[in-house]
Amino acid sequence: MEQFKHIGLIGRLGSDHVVETLNRLIDFLEVRGCRLSIEARLADALHHCHVARATREEMGAQCDLVIVIGGDGSLLGAARALCYSNTPVLGINRGRLGFLTDISPHELEARVTEVLEGHYETEYRFLLQASLYRNGELIGSACGLNDVVLHPAAAVRMIEFELFIDEQFVYSQRSDGLIVATPTGSTAYALSGGGPILHPQMEAIVLVPMFPHTLSSRPIVVDSGSRIAVRVIQGADVELQISCDGHMRMVVQPDDVLRIERKPEQLRLVHPPGHSFFEACRSKLGWSSRLHD
Repeated sequence: MEQFKHIGLIGRLGSDHVVETLNRLIDFLEVRGCRLSIEARLADALHHCHVARATREEMGAQCDLVIVIGGDGSLLGAARALCYSNTPVLGINRGRLGFLTDISPHELEARVTEVLEGHYETEYRFLLQASLYRNGELIGSACGLNDVVLHPAAAVRMIEFELFIDEQFVYSQRSDGLIVATPTGSTAYALSGGGPILHPQMEAIVLVPMFPHTLSSRPIVVDSGSRIAVRVIQGADVELQISCDGHMRMVVQPDDVLRIERKPEQLRLVHPPGHSFFEACRSKLGWSSRLHD
């Protein structure tokens, strides 16, 4: 197993819990002789932080491992930067659900020790690349680990669009929008929209209509290599947006074409031994446990 000596630290700002966990983690890693790098804005929140500062891109080039302290949102942001370098990412949960940041603060030292000693599991999660075209010209692009969402910018209003998959026409639809999600994102916004849960290792993409006008409009699961195109027909009198993981918004106009496909780079996610997706579903989504052991 790969040994981790130079470790980058990323955390969510504005949380005393994150700061407390981060201070514990720094003390612990320094005792083990690890070389550390930390985001500058995070170092400022710690006051008198002596750890070397680095951008996320620099961490990707220099670090053997990046540890994210926060919720899944914090890890999503790190994933978009670190997927290009194939840098392993480990998450410590100081958020809510924690599907991706799966180490609890109370077990921090024990679980991180396992990882540093080479006892860990690795999995790869793919991202989606979204490209917006206007009059045939690319006007913006972004990527998301969870999803790409077409939606009204403010007011909840129905929009109309056409969907194509691999250049084949699928349907015209009137709805509040469309969620295009990876298996990672199938337990996030897509789930709240009525989409299915996809196992993280599935090579698939799910398309979930948001409150469609017709009851026959249902989520569609397609191969992860599919080329998805959405042409906006009209947006009534409201501004439309494209969001990737809830961020990096692009404004959409009628007749714009949104193209979505699997991104070549992947997130390399590290878990302590014994990680189970189904156990995470039980604990995070309130699924029933076994009646009898």
